[in-house]
Amino acid sequence: MMEEPMEDRLCGKLSSGCGVNYNLRDIFTWRLLKTILMGQVLSLLICGTAVSCQFLAELKVETPMFQSFLNYVLLLLTYTTILCTRKGDGNILRILRNKWWKYLVMGLADVEANYAVVKAYQFTTLTSIQLLDCFVIPVLMVMSWFFLKTRYRPVHFVAVTVCLLGVGAMVGADILAGREQGSTSDVLLGDMLVLLSAVLYAVSNTCQEHTVKNLSRVEFLGMMGLFGTVISGIQLAALETQAVAAVQWDVSNAMLFAVYALCMYALYSFMPVVVRMTSATAVNLSLLTADLFSLFCGLFLFHYKFSLLYIMSFVVITAGFIMFNTIPTYSASPDNSAEEDATRTAESSLDLLQAADAQRAEAAVAVDVCD
Repeated sequence: MMEEPMEDRLCGKLSSGCGVNYNLRDIFTWRLLKTILMGQVLSLLICGTAVSCQFLAELKVETPMFQSFLNYVLLLLTYTTILCTRKGDGNILRILRNKWWKYLVMGLADVEANYAVVKAYQFTTLTSIQLLDCFVIPVLMVMSWFFLKTRYRPVHFVAVTVCLLGVGAMVGADILAGREQGSTSDVLLGDMLVLLSAVLYAVSNTCQEHTVKNLSRVEFLGMMGLFGTVISGIQLAALETQAVAAVQWDVSNAMLFAVYALCMYALYSFMPVVVRMTSATAVNLSLLTADLFSLFCGLFLFHYKFSLLYIMSFVVITAGFIMFNTIPTYSASPDNSAEEDATRTAESSLDLLQAADAQRAEAAVAVDVCD
């Protein structure tokens, strides 16, 4: 009687690991709905940063590094402080002693990725930035394949293609609406900056996924706050001291800086939770709708022209994101290895139990024969 439940449990693990026997109830779960909703919350936070940046741009305020610096300082004051109060291996001194150079690379990639994409607006158009910024997804998939041992199935590549088609519909709507913001002073330089930022974002996101899934979310955010504050502070002092000094500080400007910093702080704090549930690739697919939320806000705030292609784009991107998350990716991580070891141990235990039962049955038969 023990054999059937144990076999069912083992088969259930193997089928979910291989992604073979799925039905609609397995696909459309509460976890998938929660993933979709949390991904859209991230997009809304990015929308908040974009809208505040748009208002600051209209006020002739161009301080991208100072704005990033505020976010990293908030992370420093909260998560880095938590690491300082921990003891043992989780203490900040122990972490810095063992892994300081890894977090330095991660912080440098994140700071420069933010700076490069904002700087690109001075040289190229919004359309180019929207298209080329999607380059982060294939780069991230390649890096996840090699460094995180993530294995994708054909449905994942189809889902990414669907999402990129949705981005194409959004860009087409921008062109039809004449929404060619940005500059054309040096398009090649601007496009190269966007591609550079995409590669750096992929590096940062790969490090983030590895850290939050194998170590802790607080460690990632604490180290990001520490190294991000130092790196962005140095760059701020070198590049933007005059720009910050020229800002006309009043209530409206202060509120816009506060909205940007708080939205970025919430984004950085919340994103590792979603990455831990899914993957960095899935999160970046959900963030493709951020530009659409910004456009919808722009209809009321900046009087953008409406197009049905925006709705179509949102539906297509969401459909691709759902498709990507219906079947989990396989990762040869320590967690999966541990699960496989547990499965093999259970099978071995089951074999031992069956052998013991057989021996007891044979002994009972022998006793009966002797009697």
